[in-house]
Amino acid sequence: MAKIKLTKNELKIQKDALKMYKRYLPTLTLKKQQLQTEIRSIDAKAKEVRAKRVQLEKEFDEWISVFGETQAFKPGMVTVSNIKKGVGNIAGVTIPIYEGADFARGEYDLYETPLWIDMAADRKEKALSLDLEAEVLDEQVRLLSIELRATTQRVNLFEKVKIPETKANIKKISVSLGDEQVAAVVRSKISKKKLQAVADSKKEVSE
Repeated sequence: MAKIKLTKNELKIQKDALKMYKRYLPTLTLKKQQLQTEIRSIDAKAKEVRAKRVQLEKEFDEWISVFGETQAFKPGMVTVSNIKKGVGNIAGVTIPIYEGADFARGEYDLYETPLWIDMAADRKEKALSLDLEAEVLDEQVRLLSIELRATTQRVNLFEKVKIPETKANIKKISVSLGDEQVAAVVRSKISKKKLQAVADSKKEVSE
């Protein structure tokens, strides 16, 4: 704890600081709760998207196996050419928003490849899109988690350090000023008694 001056001016400074901490603490606590809720929600959504991706991949493999030409579809036939992202804001944190993607398809001989290749490519695009969406959701969670850690640190600082410390300072200064006031009153009474004694002594001498 830093050394403080035991003065009325310092008492005012400490009281003003306490008011500020108490005013901002509810806002920080609310922000912390909002971030926690959003992170849980986004994390759940990311898991849901990945579950859809797994199901789609399973259906995709089963669908291709029906045709008995599983080697016909090559992974490089569908690639991501552009990811579309917007910008959002949660509790003052700027986050990316997945808005879709553009895909490119590799060249293949229409005569030598099965007719279902185009349909397979469409499904592959959906799978890749789900992967990209999950990655963006992960990035949202990462950014919000950074802000949550910082906000939690501020809440703990106010609750466990600044407010108790400021209250202790106010009590210490108030006690000191009270003691000074009592001492001043005592000194004043002693001075009056001395002055009265001197006056009484002079009166006796004159008589």
